[in-house]
Amino acid sequence: MMKLDGIAIDRIIEMAWEDRTTFDAIKFQFGLKEQEVIDLMRKEMRTSSFKMWRKRVQGRKTKHEKLRTFAKGRFKCSRQKSISNNSIAKR
Repeated sequence: MMKLDGIAIDRIIEMAWEDRTTFDAIKFQFGLKEQEVIDLMRKEMRTSSFKMWRKRVQGRKTKHEKLRTFAKGRFKCSRQKSISNNSIAKR
């Protein structure tokens, strides 16, 4: 696993908790495989929080690109801000 700063670790944890963010998206952006994300979550979180997260994401179709039922695209709320390279775009 590569050396990550605190901001990157916080973002990975945030992305891992999001239901619709796949492990493939985390791999694309940070280069971490699913198992590396799991290891990072185990290391950075309290045991009870990690267990709750694992129970939540295990087998969840939205966390695995291949298990998703929709081919492409994603839901986006009309009020959601545009995001570019993980930074919120300024108006």
